Amino acid sequence: MPKRINKALELLEQGQPIYSEGTRELTFEKGKAMAQTWADYIGIDMEHGTMDLTGLEAFMKGLVAGGPTKSGHRTPAVLMTIPTDGTNEEIVRTNSWMMKQVLARGIHGILLCHVESPGAVKAFVESCRYPFQSIGRGDVLGDGRRGGGGQRTAAEIWGLDPVEYMKRADPWPLNPNGELLLGLKIENKRALEKCEETAAVPGIAFAEWGPGDMGLSLGYADAHDPPYPADMDAARLRIKQALDDNNIAFLCAWNEPDMSIEKRVQKQLDDGVKVLAGAGEEGARIGRTKTGRTMPV
Repeated sequence: MPKRINKALELLEQGQPIYSEGTRELTFEKGKAMAQTWADYIGIDMEHGTMDLTGLEAFMKGLVAGGPTKSGHRTPAVLMTIPTDGTNEEIVRTNSWMMKQVLARGIHGILLCHVESPGAVKAFVESCRYPFQSIGRGDVLGDGRRGGGGQRTAAEIWGLDPVEYMKRADPWPLNPNGELLLGLKIENKRALEKCEETAAVPGIAFAEWGPGDMGLSLGYADAHDPPYPADMDAARLRIKQALDDNNIAFLCAWNEPDMSIEKRVQKQLDDGVKVLAGAGEEGARIGRTKTGRTMPV
């Protein structure tokens, strides 16, 4: 039986890499169909896709209707990008309504784009926490700012009563009993210059270097996929080191055209990648075998 609400988190806690499938189609029927996905989590793009909260609520209810997963989880984990940047603390605070709205629909994590400052991360983590949570509160993090009122809908998705939901809807691994995965995209040259400070803010579980946007920022029209120019490779390694120093899982894709799927997956595993983006179902099958995965898909 599952030990966690959040399947992706449970796997990361075990030291296992995780694999994703994405969608922009947010309907009850699509959720019901994806409830039996091969992936460990479903990624939903609202950075560039439509900010469709009504569709998201229907999709999450469809996941419940189509569940549980083969691993016994009530739903697959759902992680989402939102259409605001983490430029600075003021911008994140101004747009914290987005975090509150999507969390109230019952998702399991948020990936914040273009994170350029430690203050932005602080505001992000606080916006996703309830004020009564005290773990990690101190010199860096202040009180949580997520308000009461949306917990009932989210609790129904998670299969909990509202009070228990509020206790468990907290960022992991900051809170060892938390079920939320908060992530960062450190994906431009301004973000790169502060990546060590940014990664040191408590409350973040995973992060990526965003090669497409990093490439644009460094002056390349299209350098999303490897092999990379030297300055982009240096950026990737610097960000990876900052994440390693703070025990944050690295999200990365590797789509080098002359490599087989198996070699791509092996490279990511060798590089210490824990969130293998773009591997696909076959890549996930290969990777799970290589890491001795035992949890059912």
